[in-house]
Amino acid sequence: MSDAGERPFRFGVTMTVPGSRTAWAEKCRKAEELGYDVVGVADHLGMAPPFPALVLAAEVTERVRLATFVLNAGFWNPALLARDAAGTDQFTGGRLELGLGAGYVKAEFDDAGIPWTAAGDRVDTLGHTIKKLKRLFADPEHEPAPVQAAGPPLLIAGLGDRVLTLAAEHADIIGFTGTRRTDTRTLIPVDSATIGERVEFVRDKLGGREVELNLPPRYVDVTGDRQAGLEKVRERIKGELTIEQLADVPTVLVGTPDQIAEQLVATRTRFGISYFSVLERHAARLAPVLELVRGR
Repeated sequence: MSDAGERPFRFGVTMTVPGSRTAWAEKCRKAEELGYDVVGVADHLGMAPPFPALVLAAEVTERVRLATFVLNAGFWNPALLARDAAGTDQFTGGRLELGLGAGYVKAEFDDAGIPWTAAGDRVDTLGHTIKKLKRLFADPEHEPAPVQAAGPPLLIAGLGDRVLTLAAEHADIIGFTGTRRTDTRTLIPVDSATIGERVEFVRDKLGGREVELNLPPRYVDVTGDRQAGLEKVRERIKGELTIEQLADVPTVLVGTPDQIAEQLVATRTRFGISYFSVLERHAARLAPVLELVRGR
């Protein structure tokens, strides 16, 4: 990779709350007005269906890219996924970014009647899906054909060696899982040392190929009292990380807009991560930071 610290920032909002057509359209417009670059849709039961939601988002916005963030590969037949992704790329005017992962919520697979397999098997399914999609997108006879040459940009997200190896081979955007679950189901931020090691693992696999690196901040608190904000996060994660560790974790954005802006710049310099995707509940509070880092 070239100097990743020079890559422009991008910010996405991952929509997680379903609603009426009017409510969905309004919050997609709002995300664009707030300055976000990407509207994403998660792939979980109980949430909006990804492809129809993105087509509607395209109808009510002008600029933002539109992303599946991310699809559970095991939910999808690859040929049908290629049809839906290519058709959505057509209907959004070539604004689609296709995010894929191996899937991690067993209860959703059970509810959908889809067999839950071992982690290695789920990664195998992800790899098969990626290769099938790329073949179909590259086939000039395949219909529907995507607007974007060779198909929508591919984001592959995960943290383990095998998923990140697939990402290094195939992805245009590599997403790093920013949290882990404890036995009590508490979401704990992945510490900076782990993120750094994972980034270096990917760089070694890329062999100089350029990609964009993505990270989803989990905790966002725009506040004048950074110490108190970090204390609140530490309470939420039941003391699994120290205040010093939390202050260093790039998925914990706590402080004034200026402090968070400096943190984002430092994260890009340190890890080469320039694309950050926040959950919709954090979008408005992080918005003042976006203008502070534009052009930096």
